[in-house]
Amino acid sequence: MFTGIVEETGQVIDFTPQAEAWRLRVAARAALVDLAPGDSIAVNGCCLTATQAGTDILSFDVLEETRRLTNFQNLKAGALVNLERSLRFGGKVGGHFVTGHIDALGQIEVFEARGKDHFLRIRVPDGGVRYIVHKGSIAIDGISLTIAETDATSFAVWLIPHTLAVTNLREKAVGDAVNLEFDLLGKHVEKLLQTRTV
Repeated sequence: MFTGIVEETGQVIDFTPQAEAWRLRVAARAALVDLAPGDSIAVNGCCLTATQAGTDILSFDVLEETRRLTNFQNLKAGALVNLERSLRFGGKVGGHFVTGHIDALGQIEVFEARGKDHFLRIRVPDGGVRYIVHKGSIAIDGISLTIAETDATSFAVWLIPHTLAVTNLREKAVGDAVNLEFDLLGKHVEKLLQTRTV
């Protein structure tokens, strides 16, 4: 479980196919504090298990399905990824509850400065917009954000300068894919309503 508050951006060292899985190695600092192999880390919002943790490098095994269904398919050496360690008892919950299970890939339609802030509009795949609620929460590449606008095919958020400075969104452009995790509560309510008997 995570909160969607990114602790740092790590830099991809390499992402290579191995005999049993893909291996992702990321240069990091803050995410390594008190970390042990087997701990969970959200990488661009995707919950991964750290297989190795050195003094400045994290390693993960990534399933082919995970690579295919997330924006990991576009990862190259040098890319920035958002990192967050799993929630700890007694820790702060500054965003919203995020599981690290990616629901869909969104595509950036508009990303521009408007005054001192930035406006970001993302197209949602078919069927996903039903989970988008005005003023609700969403995780974009693991970043907890508040939905400012929504329509039949997309939603928009506003970004403060701090968010751009501490996340990988500063490298994103129109057309780029982003990992989306819809609000857990909405998905549970939908499931309950589908199985309710009258």
